[in-house]
Amino acid sequence: MANIPKVSNSYWIESMKGQGYQALKSDLIVDVLIIGGGITGITTAYLLQKEGLKVVVVDADKILSATTGHTTGKITIQHGLIYDKLKMQFGEEQARIYAEANMAGLQLIQDLIKEHNIDCDFIMQNSYVYTQSESYIQQLQDEVKTAQELGIKAEYLDTVPLPFKVQGAVCFLDQAMFHPRKYLLALSNIINNKEQCIYEVTRALDIEHNPVGNKNLIIALEDGRKIYSNYAVIASHFPFYDGFGMYFARMYASRSYVLAVKTKQTFQEGMYISAEDPKRSLRYTPINGEKILLAAGEHHNTGQDSNTMVHYEALRDFVEQNYGINEILYRWSSQDLTTLDDVPYIGPIVQGKPNIFVATGFKKWGITTGSMAAILIRDLIVKKESPWLELFTPSRFVVNPSLRNLVKEGAMVAKEFIKGKFSAVPETSEDLEIDTAKVISFEGNKIGAYKDESGGIHFVDTTCRHMGCEVQWNNAERSWDCPCHGSRYDINGNVIEGPALKPLRQADK
Repeated sequence: MANIPKVSNSYWIESMKGQGYQALKSDLIVDVLIIGGGITGITTAYLLQKEGLKVVVVDADKILSATTGHTTGKITIQHGLIYDKLKMQFGEEQARIYAEANMAGLQLIQDLIKEHNIDCDFIMQNSYVYTQSESYIQQLQDEVKTAQELGIKAEYLDTVPLPFKVQGAVCFLDQAMFHPRKYLLALSNIINNKEQCIYEVTRALDIEHNPVGNKNLIIALEDGRKIYSNYAVIASHFPFYDGFGMYFARMYASRSYVLAVKTKQTFQEGMYISAEDPKRSLRYTPINGEKILLAAGEHHNTGQDSNTMVHYEALRDFVEQNYGINEILYRWSSQDLTTLDDVPYIGPIVQGKPNIFVATGFKKWGITTGSMAAILIRDLIVKKESPWLELFTPSRFVVNPSLRNLVKEGAMVAKEFIKGKFSAVPETSEDLEIDTAKVISFEGNKIGAYKDESGGIHFVDTTCRHMGCEVQWNNAERSWDCPCHGSRYDINGNVIEGPALKPLRQADK
């Protein structure tokens, strides 16, 4: 059985190091401040800078190191079986807008690669949703029919070139894949070369309206510095600033896993994802002249799985069974946010705050959606309107399916809160093995204890700093994850992912 790498390490990040940008050392006055240096933030900055606006991007960590650096790099408007669902829920016209908007995102990537001659392993590919179950055939056929009605080049297939039997598949023609960091680091260099406008290790904490001066907003930074801006774009994955939009109750966080595998059997052309669970997403990427298989899937709600390594093992077993394994080169995971109705929130963060924009809830399809979001936000800032806004607006009416999902997610949060607060825990950390963790009880408090490779133990208070749920250990990524709203912390309690802004409290035992 092939060994899974001990450490999680994204191929995109490992193979393409960024030049690094300094932290902000002074107050700034700008036209637009963008918080978050992923695909949405960098692309939005590029588009707005072309409009002649003074734009700055700040990131709490390193740009392109979070979700964008852990994607599968597929550029496709095929977001699972979504178009027939959108047609039934929102109507044909809104379903068409979803397709057109995401196609515009795909086209933007293609155009910028050509315009700037960006070498990023861009390859046109067909994209497939396949099923091994007869019960999904009708859904696939309905999806093709709806997609064709919307003007999408789609077809139904009885077979696809996979090494296992399928019952049917939806094929979207002329989609693409690439190396996301090669593309976005090139864009980052373009916008930053005009003037210093990207700042790393610069965490934004709050946004206030400016009662004086000629800028509408004051963005407070962690170190006490301030940025004065007419507009703020929150592209930080989970919005660091809520604006009373209740985003923590309107989205849920899930994790999924990726293996980069040198296989015995050569992988075919195309990008593939299963209709049914457990999800299996398949594509290749060229590494040193070889086709390396990227096998992804195994999603689950963040913080709600006690042994996350089993998901890597399941992917390994799947690849071994169907392709054979010579070597597993990399493993990594990603966190994604899904809205109540499966449509991203893009636009003014809440009604009454037209100068603060948000883009979130991409449901694992952030490459096209993030690019499309940049176009939409650019248009709202420059033109003050967009035909896409009605569908994507964060303040849209919560239709019945969304309402049911809201009740469901609320019940899940309550369950996890109660379970975490009242579950029994051991009294000691003395039996901890190397590279393991557990929750223990000390003086009536729950303490997270992790023993590192040198035998040192790291203690943290397990109460999440967002809304007080109890975090759970993630053994695959060596992190403390919140099962309620998806906040994640490292072994010392530092924030990895929001909505939490403050680190876990330290605990000594």
